[in-house]
Amino acid sequence: MVGAGRLRGVSDQRVVALLGVGVVPADTPILRADDLGALRGDGIFESMHVRSGRAWLLDEHLGRMAQSAARMDLALPARDRLVELAGQVLAHWPTDVEGALRLVCTRGLEDAGGAVTVFATASAVGEGLKQARRDGIAVVTASLGFPAELRRSAPWLLGGAKTLSYAVNMASQRWAQSVGADDVLWVSADGYGLEAPTSTLVWLDDSTLCTVPVNRTGILAGTTARWLLDHAESLGWTTAERMITPTGLTRTSGAWLTSSIRGVAAVRTLDGAEMPFSAEHTGRIRDLLGFA
Repeated sequence: MVGAGRLRGVSDQRVVALLGVGVVPADTPILRADDLGALRGDGIFESMHVRSGRAWLLDEHLGRMAQSAARMDLALPARDRLVELAGQVLAHWPTDVEGALRLVCTRGLEDAGGAVTVFATASAVGEGLKQARRDGIAVVTASLGFPAELRRSAPWLLGGAKTLSYAVNMASQRWAQSVGADDVLWVSADGYGLEAPTSTLVWLDDSTLCTVPVNRTGILAGTTARWLLDHAESLGWTTAERMITPTGLTRTSGAWLTSSIRGVAAVRTLDGAEMPFSAEHTGRIRDLLGFA
């Protein structure tokens, strides 16, 4: 039986659901030890912001997930089944709690004949992410070691796919924290700023809101950044996709890292140097995106 005040599948503001099964107790083991998602990071995922009990930009995230699956040659289940899975989790999520919804699809067991493992989780957004929205972040640059346009001709690098292989991403952020920063801006071998381990770079050049071109560089297409640029006209700004160096960022009207869960975080320092910052611009972006 479920204890008083505790829904089945909900534990400390966590919800877990399996495709074809539904919501299960949040501490239920759901991956076998030989699942390729656990063994090799062989799979894909999407993270969505949950507000008022709904997943923001669900359709856009499912579209990107399908693109990732195609690049991975992964048998992603039909969209309507993923929508149903997300709905099962959200039905158990408190509508007054800001959350993060994650949809995960692994390649499953090595000898399972292509049968994937699919599950969804919801958890509360941590205070650290909320603070980054309010106060901004310190960012350091780190080289990826290859030219900005290499991934266009190197499909094995899985440019633009949101995979479970996040060891490098997390190592980058741990390194940033070890040197007193909050996040990393990855830089190409030829000197261009590309993206952050879990977010997309945007910047304001006078009245033009810019981001890095996806097709030219093979970076992950940011759903939050795309929505922001598509609606930037309401802020009185035009938009563009451009290449930029870290030095060039210091001469802009401000730069931000955007992502699905953190929302928008102003880059306050870059490699220890103060960045242009406008509390007004940051607040307007945050309000437009709907983040508290």
